[in-house]
Parts: sequence; structure tokens; C-alpha cells
Amino acid sequence: MKITVTSEDIAKLPIDAVIVNLFEGVKRPGGATGAVDKALGRAIAKLIAQGEITGKNGETTLIHTLGSIKPRRVLVVGLGNQKELTLDTIRSVTGVACRYLRKLGAKRAATIVHGAGAGGVSPEEAAQAITEGSILGLYTFQRHMTKNRDEGELEELQIVEMDKGKIPALKRGVSRGRVIADAVILARDMVNEPANFMTPSDIADIAKKVAKENNVDIEVLEKRDMEKLGMGALLGVAQGSNQPPKFIILHYRGDKGNDAQNIGIVGKGVTFDSGGISLKPSEGMAEMKGDMAGGASVIATLKAISQLKPKVNVTGLIPTSENLPSGSAQKPGDVVKALNGKTIEVDNTDAEGRLLLADALSYGRKLGLSAMIDIATLTGAIRVALGTHCTGAFTNNQKMVDQLEKSGEKTGERIWQMPMFEEYKEQNKSDVADIKNVGGRLGGAITAAQFLAEFSEDTPWVHLDIAGTSMTDKEKGYLVKGATGTPVRVLVDFILSQAQS
Repeated sequence: MKITVTSEDIAKLPIDAVIVNLFEGVKRPGGATGAVDKALGRAIAKLIAQGEITGKNGETTLIHTLGSIKPRRVLVVGLGNQKELTLDTIRSVTGVACRYLRKLGAKRAATIVHGAGAGGVSPEEAAQAITEGSILGLYTFQRHMTKNRDEGELEELQIVEMDKGKIPALKRGVSRGRVIADAVILARDMVNEPANFMTPSDIADIAKKVAKENNVDIEVLEKRDMEKLGMGALLGVAQGSNQPPKFIILHYRGDKGNDAQNIGIVGKGVTFDSGGISLKPSEGMAEMKGDMAGGASVIATLKAISQLKPKVNVTGLIPTSENLPSGSAQKPGDVVKALNGKTIEVDNTDAEGRLLLADALSYGRKLGLSAMIDIATLTGAIRVALGTHCTGAFTNNQKMVDQLEKSGEKTGERIWQMPMFEEYKEQNKSDVADIKNVGGRLGGAITAAQFLAEFSEDTPWVHLDIAGTSMTDKEKGYLVKGATGTPVRVLVDFILSQAQS
């Protein structure tokens, strides 16, 4: 979709629809909405008086102009309580509005700048939120469908601002929003792909394409390379599959010469998780194609960062494998040795993601990364603890997790810190190895994080468990059914904040 910024009278644009807004409790609209209301003969104010428009968050009211003004329709969206307005509100209402107009068959639409007036949001941030909301809200995944959707496409969205002095800031916001939204779409596409179209080799090919197009350095380690390095944990998972594992390394060098500042982002890349010998129930197993969402988010984040060009170094590590049962698959009770030399009793082969991450975090320490964030659809336990509304965070560095939480609030991808008390380590003790890969049902998300902490060691580290947030089963705001692309926007905002500081 084409997104442009213009300085015109929105009521005089010959387009299919214009989007205006209203805060809850407002009786007589002002600003740009007031100007459209006046051109409509106070139609919006009359509908407010009749109780048909309330301004509640997410409310949509369509008005047919019937030739009274140039646009064919006016869509009034509710922003909710003015004091509670956030950037995520703007993203969400824009996503809802654009999908609504697409269903009506609209091709060209325009919107006022939500929140940049009475809402107190900067024009640049508002334009970025509108851009992200519109692109992400209109996302579809139809690659494997032979029949086209009945709806057409919303082809153009104009962001209209009468004050010409704000145009440069709005254009900057649109530019950044598009870069970030396009990266999120890459992650969504990867996670939505069936597992036969998203093998470890396919992920490596996508990473190579991203690297080539965005001047990012890449190295892909093959099985023989992993064997030489001693990545026994990853290779143990991979041995049950005919698909060769890959270990992908991406380097963005935005601060050349400052090797001491190199942020590592590590993404779990299990392209299909059957559970291995500890086989999962068949019901819902198809969703396990998305067990590489962490790896997809790392590749997508590097794509966005390489285009935004912050002055910071970022290394992406993506260990990838399938987890399948076969005559060669690892068995419960097997012992493997990770890259850092620690031995692991594989008590449950369905706790495979942490084995991949053990070698990846150890490799990150080998590279001397200054900080690491790992992202993984790691545990069902985090879904029990937090549901699907926020990502669980575990850390050995409070400053890092505090900044990630701020980025989560800003982007709408909320993060909640979980405890890392020493007592939970006891559950991971093994009688035959240094550590075992599961600690029992109780506190499962925490014991999984404590397992990872054995391999991040004293490097500043945050573990993000996105098992509850990587997918959604319904439309809401700018989210559509399927992959969410979480936490690409959080990671991008965090990295940009580190560059600024």
C-alpha cells in the first residue's frame, strides 16, 4: 500500500473515504474532525447528540457523504479517553479502520493525524503509528491459496495535515514506520509458512537474502562446523530429522571500531516441533510450525536495523533444526555436551528449544557479545502464567529488562518480568549430568530460564518467552489471525534506544 503525506483540505479530496477521530466524551468535535464535521453540515455532532457516536476506543461509525463533500465516505473512529491515549491506540484504530474500509471496497483513503493535536503525541510518532497500524492491520497470508479473496486492496492512504511545517516530521514517521512494519511482515510470513516451506535451509536462504539486500554480514554454520565447535546440544535435537541443521550468524556493524559494544539477539529456530520421542499430542501439533518465531524475529529485526542505521553493533544468532522422532532421534535419558562444556541430561526431548539456545548463548559468549537477548517460543508454562497478552521476561540485568519494558509499553508489545530466584535452580539438578533440561511442571517457565542462565553466565542477558504472544487466534487492532511478528518492534526500539544512549 502506498502511504503519502499531503497538506490539503481533507474534505476536498476526491477519494473513497476519509478517517477522522473523536475522543470519548467530546460533544462538539474540533480540529480536523471539526472541519470535516462543519463541511458535513454538523452531521458528526448530530450523531454524537443522538448517542450513535461515543468516541469509545475502537468504535467505528460510517457516514455516507452523498456528494456533500468530495470524499464518498467519512469514517469516525473512537480514540477513547483522551488522558489514556497511547501510540498503540493510534496503531490499533488505524488497523481497524483500514480493514473496515477494505471490506467496503475502498481503494483510496485519507486520514487525519490521530493524536497529534489534542492527544499531545508528536507528529512524527503519530505518523509512524498510523503507518505501522495500516500496514500491519491489512496484512494477509495467502501464498498457498489458489482462489483470490473476494475483497480488493486498499491501495493508497494519504496522511493529511494542514500545517505545512509538520510535513517533514510526518514524512520521517512514515519512513520509519514502513521500515519497521515491513520487517514485522517478514517475521509474520516466516512463521505462517507451513513447515515444509520453512525448513532450516529455507530460513538460512531468507537470512542470506536479507543480508545481501541490506549490507549485513552473514555466516551459516553447517553440521560439520557445529561438530567441530562442539555444539552437542543443538546436534542432539537435529539428529532425528533428515533436514540438516543450520546455525545462522548475522552481523550489523553500525559502530565500527567499537567492538566492546555489540548487542546479541538470539532466536530459537525450531522449524517444526513434534516433541521428538517425547511426542506431543496430535491435536494442535500443526501450530508447531511456528516454533521458529524467535529466529524469524531476529532476522526481521536485523533487516529493520540495517535500514534505520543506528550507531550500534548488533549480532543475530539463529540456531535452526527440526525436532522429529525417528530411529536416529535422541532419547529421554541421553546426555549431550554443550559448546561451553556443560553436560545436559535430556529428561524430555520436547524441551528442545533450550538445547538449541544453550549452544547459541555459549557461542555468543565465545564472540564476546556485550549483552544478549534471547527470544523463544519456549514454554507452555508462560501461557499459563501470563496468557496471550504479554511476553515473559527473565534476566540477570535489571537495567536491560527495564528498558525492554519501556519499549514494550511504547510499541504495544507488553513485557512482564518474572522471578529468577535461586531456589528454582534446584529443580534442574541431574543425577547423571551437570544439569537436566526440564525441572518439572511447577514453575516451568522459570526453570527453563534458569537452564538458559547456565549458558549466558555473567553476560548481561534477558530471556523473552514469546510462547503466548507469537500467535493470535483472532483479529484485534493491527493484529490479524496467525503470526503476530512479536517482538520485532520491541527489539528495534530497544536497539535504537541503546544507540541513542
